[in-house]
Amino acid sequence: MKIATAAEMSEIDRVTSQKHGVNSLGLMENAGTAVAGFARENWPNANRIAIVCGRGNNGGDGLVAARRLHSAGKVVEVLLLGPVEGLKADAANMLARLPLRPIVLGSEEEVAREYARSLAGADLIIDAIFGTGYKVRTDATPTQRLANAAIQAINAASAPVLSVDLPSGSDADAVSIAPDAASVVCRSSAVITFTAPKPAHMLAPLTRGPIVVAPIGSPESAIVSAQNLYAVTPHEISSLFAPRLLDSNKGRFGHVLVVGGSFGKSGAAAMCGMAALRIGAGLATVATPASVLSSVAGFAPELMTEPLGDSNAVNAAPGDAAHCLELAKSRNVLAIGPGLSQRPGVSAFVQRMVKGAHSPVVLDADGLNAFDGSVDLLQGGSRPLILTPHPGEMARLTGSTVAEIQANRVALARDFAKRHRCILVLKGFRTVIGYPGGDVWVVATGNPGMATGGTGDILTGMIAGAVAQFPSHIEEAVRAAVYLHGLVGDVAGEHMGEESLIATDLLRYLPLGFREMRQRAKAKNIRLC
Repeated sequence: MKIATAAEMSEIDRVTSQKHGVNSLGLMENAGTAVAGFARENWPNANRIAIVCGRGNNGGDGLVAARRLHSAGKVVEVLLLGPVEGLKADAANMLARLPLRPIVLGSEEEVAREYARSLAGADLIIDAIFGTGYKVRTDATPTQRLANAAIQAINAASAPVLSVDLPSGSDADAVSIAPDAASVVCRSSAVITFTAPKPAHMLAPLTRGPIVVAPIGSPESAIVSAQNLYAVTPHEISSLFAPRLLDSNKGRFGHVLVVGGSFGKSGAAAMCGMAALRIGAGLATVATPASVLSSVAGFAPELMTEPLGDSNAVNAAPGDAAHCLELAKSRNVLAIGPGLSQRPGVSAFVQRMVKGAHSPVVLDADGLNAFDGSVDLLQGGSRPLILTPHPGEMARLTGSTVAEIQANRVALARDFAKRHRCILVLKGFRTVIGYPGGDVWVVATGNPGMATGGTGDILTGMIAGAVAQFPSHIEEAVRAAVYLHGLVGDVAGEHMGEESLIATDLLRYLPLGFREMRQRAKAKNIRLC
């Protein structure tokens, strides 16, 4: 799904109205109807609903939602910020259709009064103050001061908040929330936007709740974005994991070779192998130092193993590369790195493996560390190369700081992937995936509970397992694995809480992750996270 800037979204609406016959009032009606439907679906027991409306198109969406919720039997109060005479034309039209009298607030004192009377007692608050067109201002205009007072009142209330388009006070084109912004930002329990996500939906920490995109009438041909920036959605993922043929066998779904593990880190390689199987690979073999082979084999009976070195070997050595490359000839995908360690000889071993491999290579953890100072040796082209660094590993590869990586994730992923002809999965809050052709895809699933040892090893295995199954659709397979990895973390977090989440929980909850993905793919609204 394309990600559109605020300016692009304005043009999409214009083209939809002028070339495709869906006028602006129709778009507003559809948007407000979607808001009301989302509110009823997610808060079915909310009877008293307060809707805070600005005087622009976002407020117009809120007015439509108010009419729809009132018709559904809800007790609705509309708080309008500023005089009725200042409403934009479409919003004024929707106000004329509203079978309720709005409460017009013209001062900060009146906002404070309504907090005590209306907002504090609401079961649900709908934030329809500012939308996509809002820009953070450095000067405090009367309109801005009034909006800030309303946002602060909403933030002080205890009811859940549904934000229309964006949490008011946030910039649609921002990739973070600036702590020193002149305006305050509305807290949000969920966000519903329209037609296409904006950069902030995918890259800024707007809410811990769901963010959904509702189609409101713009045809696909009207949705144009020049950024080459896309959001991964459950609809795309679901189509890749279509029902399997009835006469399937394990050979049809690929064989993954995991090269990893060392003394003290055998679990990383084992988890990687099991993740490949859990996402659907037919077979998984773990090549690991002989001294830890029994630990890997004991992790799960489904894993096959191959020893590296003699019985005393505690880590892979350069001389093991020939053996591993021979094994790789009969496997579909090679995953290198989990638990390999950074002991002497490991870097040379990894570099020989990457150089000599003819199958797709997924490189992670100590596999990436092997190229610290030798990043020019990392080149795809002869075979697909997939790198999965976290910000620290990316900083070491590029000679940057973590802060520099985090400040420019999209551009950095795009540039690195193009320059090294690889697929770069830059992990972290809102993982970004750069492709050699310049496209960047953003994944919005995942949660802070996944910030625990081993979840990256699970991701490596899931990517390898997906690539093994879909060798003709490697780019799609990579983003499917990354999306599912985050979604499984979300499902596990809901059951266990973020504090208790550990990496192996992702293996247990992967089946439920598949189920959740398929359920989301059936919904009319597109859920991003």
